[in-house]
Amino acid sequence: MMSDFEMYMDEYLPLRDVVFNTLRRAILKGELKPGERLMEMDLANRLGVSRTPIREAIHKLELEGLAVMIPRKGAKVASITIRDLKDVLEVRKGLEELAVKLACERISTDEIQKLKKFSNQFQFAMKTDNLAGLAESDVEFHEIIYHATDNPRLVQILNNLREQMYRYRIEYLKDSTARKTLAIEHEAIWTAVKERNKEKAVENIRNHIDNQQKAIIRSLEGKE
Repeated sequence: MMSDFEMYMDEYLPLRDVVFNTLRRAILKGELKPGERLMEMDLANRLGVSRTPIREAIHKLELEGLAVMIPRKGAKVASITIRDLKDVLEVRKGLEELAVKLACERISTDEIQKLKKFSNQFQFAMKTDNLAGLAESDVEFHEIIYHATDNPRLVQILNNLREQMYRYRIEYLKDSTARKTLAIEHEAIWTAVKERNKEKAVENIRNHIDNQQKAIIRSLEGKE
């Protein structure tokens, strides 16, 4: 059965781009699940559009690796693979290391306080077993670091990678042990940034991403 999702309208974008962005977001957030059929007529009816922008959107999703076309069967949401995860995290780790180094140089007192705030929010969400709250606090924590770099181009690239990570983030947060590790890592990163200790901050962010990769791989391998 098709997962529930809504179309995000944007008066400045052509309809085909709105449809593409909507389907892309639904896949990245897990609202359209790996292996789920992308049936043009059903999607067109759900979004209230013709089949043409749906067909165009599916083609673009194929180019991004988020959809695959099966001969004589049509398109489906691409599976989450360990190779894809490693590729994304390999790039993310290098950029996050750069970001945290720049943040140590440029972060404001207000941003340091916000970093602590979202670290605390993550711990609160962990106690209430709120997956959505956990994901949101994790994203906000890293966004504070990104914006503290004062480098819009770096922020743009990292935000694109963050979107690609949505597919894996929930798998990671389902693991209660991984959550506890992540909470400890957030505190360590915050402390290093607050002290403007670049070497320690880079070491902490590297460990943070490496541990995330291990946790997600454990989850994916458990489903095989």
